[in-house]
Amino acid sequence: MAQDDLRMELRDLRDQIEALRSALADAARPYTELMSYVERLQDFSRGYFRILDLYAKYGKVSPDLVIPGLKDDISRHIVVALFDKPDRNISQITEAVKGKRGTASRRIVRARLANLKEQGIVVATPGSRTRTFRVADGVAEKWSQVLGVPKYKDQPHEDQGTNR
Repeated sequence: MAQDDLRMELRDLRDQIEALRSALADAARPYTELMSYVERLQDFSRGYFRILDLYAKYGKVSPDLVIPGLKDDISRHIVVALFDKPDRNISQITEAVKGKRGTASRRIVRARLANLKEQGIVVATPGSRTRTFRVADGVAEKWSQVLGVPKYKDQPHEDQGTNR
């Protein structure tokens, strides 16, 4: 009988310990979530300070920092326009370059796009009526690394049928 009482007390103690473990896990959960938010905030602030550092060093924050081979002004404006809004056709790119630069012709924009495509900076995506262009994924990845803001892998790309 003493053994039975002892076993019951041990079971009760075991149940109480499990209840305490569960209560501690429930109490610690908000702190764990809070720490994940703090880590995210640190990542964002690192990226922000990285952008400030780039601005202090170069006087601007522009994608042409990643692509040092861009020698002419029109090519730089084309890349910036495609970073601003990807999947544009030649007319839309020409208008965007005109808006930034003042002048640009379709013929010159088309020639620069061909050069950028050969260099692997721009990718042409054939559409139903017109070809559209966007910055190559490798260049976009380099740009996000320069900024210190990692590209989110969990977001689908426009090629996969959903918009960002």
